[in-house]
Amino acid sequence: MMKHALILLGLFCQITAYAWGPTGHRTVGQIAENHLSEKAKAAIAHLLPGQSLAVVSTWMDEIRSDTAYDHMKVWHYVSIPDGQTYESVKSEVDVIAQIKAHMDLLLKGDASAEAQATAVKVLVHLIGDIHQPLHVGRKADRGGNSIKVTWFDEPSNLHRVWDSEMIDFYRMSYTELAASLDQVAEEQVTTWQKASVIDWANESMAARPGIYENLGECQTEEHEGAHAPSLTCTYAYSYRYHYVHFDVVRQRLFQAGIRLAGVLNAIFE
Repeated sequence: MMKHALILLGLFCQITAYAWGPTGHRTVGQIAENHLSEKAKAAIAHLLPGQSLAVVSTWMDEIRSDTAYDHMKVWHYVSIPDGQTYESVKSEVDVIAQIKAHMDLLLKGDASAEAQATAVKVLVHLIGDIHQPLHVGRKADRGGNSIKVTWFDEPSNLHRVWDSEMIDFYRMSYTELAASLDQVAEEQVTTWQKASVIDWANESMAARPGIYENLGECQTEEHEGAHAPSLTCTYAYSYRYHYVHFDVVRQRLFQAGIRLAGVLNAIFE
């Protein structure tokens, strides 16, 4: 029993390292739900009976264990090196291309109800993902996955801290977090919703330097090697890191929810 529990725990940790954790994605879905038009609400209720945007927001992570969906694994992110633009690295399978593709599928309106329902689930998740700065990351460190850290003395990595650990440390449910964020003037909502998908990605890129420049103090560990000792660096994070960076996390969750609502309203109007 203990062995099985440890395996499940390991799988859960791997999953949450890929995107906002469940609380983050559900927060995005809840904020979007709060800003849907009546027509969009009715259309989504028809496609996803009995399911809210918050509930379906984690679907793309939940189906990772099904090999039939393996092709979706590369949809969650895009890697853009420092000093370059999306035009130099774009593909048909990255997060930007897939957001556009699924928006187009819904706008055409001629796909099956099942395909349209899947497209809504994909958009809810990927619009959340692209607002996580390290999902528009550096290929060299796999969007921060290769950067070792400790989070309150527990082993982790930079990507996971941004995906879920800062949010989980805040100790709010997704409904509480959404309510705490969802207070903004209508003019700001309009401005955020006018931005393009490329703009969303560029905002995430713009947040990256602050993440890497404020890594904190490095704790080195020496390891015996075949020819010479090697050093690995682990950054120790706790209260200070959360204090410095959590406002960025909050803003990106809020923007993602507002923009998701804008996309769905535009499609279903």
